[in-house]
Amino acid sequence: MKGSSVETVTSNDGSRIAYDRSGEGPTVILVAGALGYRKFNKMEELARLLSGRCTVINYDRRGRGDSTEVKPFALEREIEDIAALVDAEGGSASLWGWSSGGALALRAAGAGIGVEKVSVYEVPFMVTPGAKRPTRDYAERLDELVAADDRSGAVKHFMRNAIGIPAPFVAVMPLMPMWKGVKATAPTLPYDWAALGEHTMYGAPLDPAEWATVTMPAQVVYGSKTMDVLEQGSRALAEVLPNAELRELEGVSHNIKMPVLAPVLTEFFAAGTTGGYPHPGTRASHLSKDPAR
Repeated sequence: MKGSSVETVTSNDGSRIAYDRSGEGPTVILVAGALGYRKFNKMEELARLLSGRCTVINYDRRGRGDSTEVKPFALEREIEDIAALVDAEGGSASLWGWSSGGALALRAAGAGIGVEKVSVYEVPFMVTPGAKRPTRDYAERLDELVAADDRSGAVKHFMRNAIGIPAPFVAVMPLMPMWKGVKATAPTLPYDWAALGEHTMYGAPLDPAEWATVTMPAQVVYGSKTMDVLEQGSRALAEVLPNAELRELEGVSHNIKMPVLAPVLTEFFAAGTTGGYPHPGTRASHLSKDPAR
């Protein structure tokens, strides 16, 4: 990637966080979701697409890729990792998070670490009563598999019982080129559950008080071809954030097409305001609210 270089920062607990830095302009830190890492092709593709107008930080979350990890894990440690990246960029940056990485990005944004703007894509908060996934024993079973170092089992459990991918497809996934990379990140699957919060995953409404400190401009994006539960979760999230813009991208699903997403993010991060004319292929709803209400 033109202008990119592999760098590291040291987090508060001594973990080394590896990242690629590319481009020029407002700084945007990319936060991958479950099983994601900086060398995943879609993360690299988005970094490349944004680097024309933004300084892009594409990092490995702790315990993934080239980043190390000091145990024990706590959600606060992942927020401290992002804080270390923000500090390395001069004390301010914006965040983009994909899926459960969006939940982490939002929690970091509300922690007072210098986040200017935050955009998320389809954070899987399950606000729909009666949703079939995740299964009620998901977290307990995941912890058992990770404790046994059954990485394949943990990934398959996530695919089947959190996402709901059909069993025949999950069965052949080990034959795919992507398997080695996702299997390596399997021990960090509980970190994504922690970022989401179990209380958000079984049909309860989102609590506005939980997100009251995310007062900076926020953008919540979902695809027109996504699952109903993900659209409903995105709409619910935009409603509880103090200063949110909701956008629908035409013709895409949770497996986002980065060339479709990138212009929307560039408009949001590189512009002086969150307003403006929506990019073709999107619908925008401005849900700015007074945080004092």
